[in-house]
Amino acid sequence: MSDQLDLTAYENKSLLRFMTSGSVDDGKSTLIGRLLYETNCIFEDQFAAVEKTSHQRGDDRVDLALLLDGLAAEREQGITIDVAYRYFTTARRKFIIADTPGHEQYTRNMVTGASTSELAIILIDARHGVMTQSKRHGFLISLLQIPHLVVAVNKMDLVDYGEEVYQKIVKEYSEFSQKLDIHDISFIPISALDGDNVTTRSEKMPWYQGHTLLHMLENVHVSADKNFVDFRFPVQSVLRPNLDFRGFSGTISSGTIKVGEEVAALPSGKESRVKSIVTYDGDLDEAFAGQAVTITLEDEIDISRGDMIVRKNNLPLVGNEFDVNLCWMDEEPMNPRSHYLLKHTTQKVKAYVSGIQYKIDVNTLHREDADQFTLNEIGRVTIKTARPLFFDNYRVNHGTGSFILIDPLTNRTVAAGMIRGQARDVEQVMRTQHASNRQSTNIRWEGGVVSMADWERRNGHKGAVLWCTGFSGSGKSTVAKALVKSLFGQGCQVMMLDGDNVRHGLCGDLGFSDQDRSENIRRVGETAKLFYEQGNIVVCTFISPFQADRDFVRSALPEGAFHELFIKCDLEVCKRRDPKGLYKKALAGEIKDFTGIDSPYEEPANPEITVETDLHSVEEIVAELEVYLRQLKILQ
Repeated sequence: MSDQLDLTAYENKSLLRFMTSGSVDDGKSTLIGRLLYETNCIFEDQFAAVEKTSHQRGDDRVDLALLLDGLAAEREQGITIDVAYRYFTTARRKFIIADTPGHEQYTRNMVTGASTSELAIILIDARHGVMTQSKRHGFLISLLQIPHLVVAVNKMDLVDYGEEVYQKIVKEYSEFSQKLDIHDISFIPISALDGDNVTTRSEKMPWYQGHTLLHMLENVHVSADKNFVDFRFPVQSVLRPNLDFRGFSGTISSGTIKVGEEVAALPSGKESRVKSIVTYDGDLDEAFAGQAVTITLEDEIDISRGDMIVRKNNLPLVGNEFDVNLCWMDEEPMNPRSHYLLKHTTQKVKAYVSGIQYKIDVNTLHREDADQFTLNEIGRVTIKTARPLFFDNYRVNHGTGSFILIDPLTNRTVAAGMIRGQARDVEQVMRTQHASNRQSTNIRWEGGVVSMADWERRNGHKGAVLWCTGFSGSGKSTVAKALVKSLFGQGCQVMMLDGDNVRHGLCGDLGFSDQDRSENIRRVGETAKLFYEQGNIVVCTFISPFQADRDFVRSALPEGAFHELFIKCDLEVCKRRDPKGLYKKALAGEIKDFTGIDSPYEEPANPEITVETDLHSVEEIVAELEVYLRQLKILQ
């Protein structure tokens, strides 16, 4: 019974995740070793091994840093290279420590260790004062939005515990911290080697009236830093053990949720209420951020992995272009002309670095121009994804405001990013402002003299818009031309709108930016509608990379008139075909914003029909499309 009570008490303790950082030989590992030793969280054989190693190296005292420097390279060089995680507990709280390297060349390791931390400790050697590395660490902590910072002025024993030395460092770092986005900074003079002000107050520094480091760690209030307002539940998996149960499993990224609350599923927008909150230990009436749960809903809604459940009146942002702070973590430099996989919450999408604003010299905090990032470099970029994501600003919600980039060929994590917000420029603002003013004023739509039913009766078939979408080189035009020729031979009234042809006249004033592509599709959609209303079968062949643009054309036509034909072909096959030499030019940098190279393509979510030109002949595809048209009674 006593053991059970002890276990319950342990489980009910709050948890603090914190990190340590500092310059070379500032004493990070010694400090953590001291914390582990003073809280009785190391085994006797561990201490004996460290004691033996210390004596073999000729040290008079036991070097507690050896408890942390686990890699052979670290012990040989006397530096911290990898992120070391250690655990200890006191009567008040549990702790997870990330001992991060301080070297500039291991910035990525520090970012990794800091990503889940709620508090950071920066150690400053009292002999050397505030160094460039100390400022760099403060900047990274600010960038990662760690809310609490403790500046531990270490090795006070080597400066005779002088108050003036300590106050000089406090003044200098306080002035520097005004540039940072950190609002809770504390300073403590310590000696990690002797334990002064680490777990017990030092008698050698009577001028310091503040708390010990351990007291601060035990009492810092971190629950207020968590987002319990914005409910975000990325769905990890769908549980269907039997016909009577359908639940959605995952970890609550932020916020709280109660049984009976109204929720919405994204991206479908379907609404329902929470029926139950299921866990391994039993059902809950309420769940909160950090808990892994299964949620069931009162209504049958189609939800799958990567979708997000939120409160209906508290929605995240949505978009496919983001302004982000990015830390490059790979040995291979960034390739702005290549695509990556972006992992955000529980989904992965194709993504591109569509723009680089600047990189930051993390030592001086100066902004520098850049055309790519290399290992450990940090800066501000624009990321574009193949389909929209549901996200929040990283400052508001770390869970839905962060992501990683993955190399699709090697599966290595190449970068970590923090979303600042949706990417916007002057053109986007103006386009949004005038989006509702595209139709001319004081103009009234005139209906046709001949009704569409009469046109269809004379033509001998129904009208339809067949929208062929796919990569350049996928075979859209080849398939479309063959289909048009076949339909014409059968006496059909057929019209073909081709991407290249409309660029010679109707859309000759447009370029290939995202904005111009959207306008191009809008104009073509309106033109296709005019032909459709005369009973024509309109075959459109456009890359039309964005789902929103294709959906716009669909919405402009009567229900059932728009048929999305996904002309599917592997991108590498399209590159090899390269009938117009465009991929070669795009890869050489001669063409900007080329789909598949430095601009994304959003595959159709639910096309009416998909054909694969790298697997089937043109004749087979045309025959399949004609069967499709007859099944819908478009063709008699």
